Amino acid sequence: MSTHREQLVALARPVYLSLLAPVASGVINTLWVSRLGGAAVAAVAVATNTENVLLGVALVFASGTTVLVAHARGARDPAAVRAAVRGGWALCAVVTPVVAAGGFLLRAPLARLVLGSGGDAALRLATAYFAISLPGMTVFFAQQLVDGILKGAGDTRTPLRLALLANGLILLCDPVLIHRYGVRGAAASTVLCRAVALAAGLLAARRTALLRTAARVRPAGPAGAAPRRTFTTGLPMSADFTVRQGGALVLVAIVARLGVTAVAAYSIAYKVLYVATMAFYAVRQAAAIHTAHTRGAGDDARRDIGRQAVLVSGALGLTATALFAVTAPWVAAVFGAGPEVTHQAVLFLRCIGPYLLLMACFIALGGVFEGSGSASALLRVTLLGTAVQLPLAYALSGLGLPGICLALALAMAVQCVVVGVLMWRAGRQGETGVSFVRGV
Repeated sequence: MSTHREQLVALARPVYLSLLAPVASGVINTLWVSRLGGAAVAAVAVATNTENVLLGVALVFASGTTVLVAHARGARDPAAVRAAVRGGWALCAVVTPVVAAGGFLLRAPLARLVLGSGGDAALRLATAYFAISLPGMTVFFAQQLVDGILKGAGDTRTPLRLALLANGLILLCDPVLIHRYGVRGAAASTVLCRAVALAAGLLAARRTALLRTAARVRPAGPAGAAPRRTFTTGLPMSADFTVRQGGALVLVAIVARLGVTAVAAYSIAYKVLYVATMAFYAVRQAAAIHTAHTRGAGDDARRDIGRQAVLVSGALGLTATALFAVTAPWVAAVFGAGPEVTHQAVLFLRCIGPYLLLMACFIALGGVFEGSGSASALLRVTLLGTAVQLPLAYALSGLGLPGICLALALAMAVQCVVVGVLMWRAGRQGETGVSFVRGV
């Protein structure tokens, strides 16, 4: 195993488990809410997919801070570390109130926009969930920033412990609050448990040696420059994720044309898929952190990190495809949402394999782009893929959920071809002395 692959695996393992935190909370919520019927499952599907889009907003300051702290750590510059942390908190303080207050005020139109004619009961339940979850983004955004700071400092294990803490509490609180308050109880449980994890994360950050050292020095550059630098660093990564999740949210609206049963099945299947896709994003984050830490090592090192990231993530994608094909009936039945919903979920899980494998390779390469400062190129590829995906999904939705799977796979194939061309061009230009960043 190459040194780069060892580093990627070491970084990605705890990152993966911490990334599963919001996924696990969504799965736990869905497991309990599914007892309330298809309308409740559809409502939580809309709400949690919307939260995933808003996570992309958090990446402006969370991922931007991770990369800047990682660069400063690699350069052994505590003043730059402090500036990066200060910039992340300043940007978080600007963005969070807009999202929390605006989301709360627009909760009903937002639910109606996504669900369309999904049913009055689902609309009412989604609006009730939003009334708690969207103001709760205040806690979630701060938690994402603390995790990003710790990851940039090279500590990927503490975010894992915080994720385990939050999910352990959700596991205990969900049955009580959902039984008492229904869908609103699911939202309240998630927000309250995340708040406990946030408090623990703030204490952990204060005890981190790198951050303690940085706190004793003057931050590099003027105060106004830090949030601007965080914004410009994080914006391409945020936009990439937001476009991808926004496309997933529009897909829910397209699937809603097939009925509430299809939406519920799609929700269950997508929750299951997150177990695999978060592994790809873990490799991506590991590649971004490792690439940032090795800044200055040259284009050959970055290309080798890219190759190893694709090998690791591709193996994960192939394994997930095989597992879902075999275990889909048992996995879908766990949710207890009824035979028709279960049948549709199994169909989706067995058709999604080609998309998963292609996605694994594309997502992993994204980390090298982010860590080397080329995230804007990746954003253009994602925009292209979404522009292909949504019309295809609409056109192929007449085939049911298998048509949705086919559209996802075809769009991801286009993205893989384009990013492969970009990497090939970067390699050719690197041979003539042009840097990876400029080459892309």
